[in-house]
Amino acid sequence: MVVGSFSFIVLCDHFVVCICGLEIDACILFRLLSIAEETLAEFLSKATGTAVEWVQMPGMKPGPDSIGIVAISHGCPGVAARACGLVGLEPTRIAELLKDRPSWFRDCRAVDVLNVLPTANGGTIELLYMQLYAPTTLAPARDFWLLRYTSVLEDGSLVVCERSLKNTQNGPSMPVVQHFVRAEMFPSGYLIRPCEGGGSIIHIVDHMDLEPWSVPEVLRPLYESSTVLAQKTTMAALRQLRQIAQEVSQPNVTGWGRRPAAIRALSQRLSRGFNEALNGFTDEGWSMMGNDGMDDVTILVNTSPDKLMGLNLSFPNGFPSVSNAVLCAKASMLLQNVPPAILLCFLREHRSEWADSSIDAYSAAAVKVGPCSLPGSRVGGFGGQVILPLAHTIEHEEFLEVIKLEGIAHSPEDAIIPRDVFLLQLCSGMDENAVGTCAELIFAPIDASFADDAPLLPSGFRIIPLDSGKEASSPNRTLDLASALEIGPAGNKASNDHSANSGCMRSVMTIAFEFAFESHMQEHVASMARQYVRSIISSVQRVALALSSPHLSSHAGLRTPLGTPEAQTLARWICQSYRLYMSVELLKSSCEGSESILKTLWQHSDAIMCCSLKALPLFTFANQAGLDMLETTLVALQDITLEKIFDDHGRKTLCTEFPQIMQQGFACLQGGICLSSMGRPVSYERAIAWKVLNEEENAHCICFMFINWSFV
Repeated sequence: MVVGSFSFIVLCDHFVVCICGLEIDACILFRLLSIAEETLAEFLSKATGTAVEWVQMPGMKPGPDSIGIVAISHGCPGVAARACGLVGLEPTRIAELLKDRPSWFRDCRAVDVLNVLPTANGGTIELLYMQLYAPTTLAPARDFWLLRYTSVLEDGSLVVCERSLKNTQNGPSMPVVQHFVRAEMFPSGYLIRPCEGGGSIIHIVDHMDLEPWSVPEVLRPLYESSTVLAQKTTMAALRQLRQIAQEVSQPNVTGWGRRPAAIRALSQRLSRGFNEALNGFTDEGWSMMGNDGMDDVTILVNTSPDKLMGLNLSFPNGFPSVSNAVLCAKASMLLQNVPPAILLCFLREHRSEWADSSIDAYSAAAVKVGPCSLPGSRVGGFGGQVILPLAHTIEHEEFLEVIKLEGIAHSPEDAIIPRDVFLLQLCSGMDENAVGTCAELIFAPIDASFADDAPLLPSGFRIIPLDSGKEASSPNRTLDLASALEIGPAGNKASNDHSANSGCMRSVMTIAFEFAFESHMQEHVASMARQYVRSIISSVQRVALALSSPHLSSHAGLRTPLGTPEAQTLARWICQSYRLYMSVELLKSSCEGSESILKTLWQHSDAIMCCSLKALPLFTFANQAGLDMLETTLVALQDITLEKIFDDHGRKTLCTEFPQIMQQGFACLQGGICLSSMGRPVSYERAIAWKVLNEEENAHCICFMFINWSFV
């Protein structure tokens, strides 16, 4: 498919044959086998020897929960990473999974096996052509011309190793492909050793030269960083294997009745669709439109039947969608002193700060049957955003969710009875402590039926750190940001008591938004898309300014967006009130300072959550365990009432105990069952409720702690 335009390869200087019917004489096969054996020896010297000087991967957590032992190269040509881990799968299954690189390596566009040659020792030599997506709009994509050698060692270990084929090796060659930069892979691969008790120990080595000379200087750290290679490729392979192994050992139906494989397929479709739009390859049918005198936003159009068929823009009633073309508006921007994870978290939890509800409604309507009008003035505003968790990976580094945008009106008729819009959303890179990880927020409108083969037209954000520096942060960062945006330019309100973040943290954000439309509306849709992306850029810059300002450092404290006290102050009140009523400390470790108290409370293993003192109590705060128990987020939490999480027995108990809480200050509740926001039953051993007092010793809220909770 990708290389359909290439009918021939050159073997040595004298032998030209067709790929589909390749006949290789003995001397050429001997040369390929020689390259394969050299590749194997060099790979093994890296995987288990000292051919490369390895140093520990920055930021890797030790212990039993660690993904494995990960190292990066020091002082060798190109970039390299090595990992070793235990996986509960058999060697042949591992090799099969890892050879299917597009299924786990999100940057991989395609791997075409152009020829398979058996060897006398029972192994195979494969000739591969591989293409990688470009991660931003600012650099071209990469491709590789590879030899892959699969063999079994004398000790029974299975080895899959590969390297680039170059003209200097006097072997097969592949012509340069337009719009791609040919990168080089040094001997790399997988050493898979079976364990006696089942499972395998796997050694992974990735070593390549990504040709950093071909990208703007500001982006070169991406192509010269072994840490980035480790996160995107080496560790991604280990994570995929661990994910599959867990699914095999625990074949449960998750994600609203969907099998894990179906969930992974949805995530893959979102990621791949975003990458395709971002790269806009001509062989996929994309063509560039002229700009409007400014080159900040690039517009691409795709009218290819293959693209539209891939979207499956038809529905069970048999009628095709009116939309017959797809437009993509994309741009990249440089950010400074903004942690990607923090910025992405804000964009996810505060969609109304940057999104236009009428555009969301248009995007949702454009992939449905029937004509849809272009968005003009807003008929209805944001009714509300509800985040519904769907699934997450084993290490929570990526999660899939459904976003429900309530009460959005797209037409005057909808203003009477506003409709709900649903988005399927993929989030990754939310861990602030993971070095070299890019943060992504990719979403696509879906129909309420949410079929597995529903058409997906992904849009979203990708934020890639350009430096390896880290910034310590705390849970109140995104809570505080909304109020910073409300008080105007962040710099005008900054306190002189706090210094700015040390160092210069740089990252590049890439934005791509897709729209399905009727072909005769192309110019109008293009104009709307340009304006929309420019408005998003402006909003992101405003958010980034607030995030990078001194008063939002980890030592600062603003009021939360819902009018509750500062997160740090609230944490202190919770602990002080618990000590007052229970005569014991809530937090076992000694905490000094409000920031330390908040961090310890946030990481407490029991679910701790606060609700308002109103006729219909609403939750206002929860620690990480509380959010996990309720299967929600800090934003969606604020739409959950206290009574919703209890069954009938729990509500009766709460009504009985509530007067005691208000008079005595606390109550101990027997173990029971409550419900998450998804309706899943949660058992808890016991619960404690206590009144939280403010500085004036007035009741501010009620705090609940559910001890030893678990899903039933």
